Amino acid sequence: MSDKMNVESFNLDHTKVQSPYVRLADIKTGLNGDRIHKYDMRICQPNREHMEMPALHSLEHLMAELSRNHSDRIVDISPMGCQTGFYVALINHDDYDDVLNLLQKTLEDVLEANEVPACNEMQCGWAASHSLEGAKRIARGFLAKRDEWTQVFASEA
Repeated sequence: MSDKMNVESFNLDHTKVQSPYVRLADIKTGLNGDRIHKYDMRICQPNREHMEMPALHSLEHLMAELSRNHSDRIVDISPMGCQTGFYVALINHDDYDDVLNLLQKTLEDVLEANEVPACNEMQCGWAASHSLEGAKRIARGFLAKRDEWTQVFASEA
């Protein structure tokens, strides 16, 4: 790969990363000086494992709703098409440790949830594709490796 591509994640060597991790993927500055910080929240090892869609879909709904109980800086939480993680975007907030704590609190809330928010045909485009237990399983696994979230690349042997 010699030419730099427009999409930041396309320039990341996915064979060198070691999930789970949370890394700052990009910063965009708007015309008025607002800064969007986009984080790569990688749950599954690229090209080795992925989240099943009903569980990923439910985790997306849960994190999108519950994260906003902990921060008014959330712009968006969106799943990666490869089903290995999420992008988390915040406005004017660049405290990495605080972002990790926000994600931890949000995932702990997921474990306490009794239902998936907006899991109906009026509020969701594919309401039949959800799994609360699957979302909790993913959250539990990611939280169990909390001490690994800051290490992005596999250590050189």
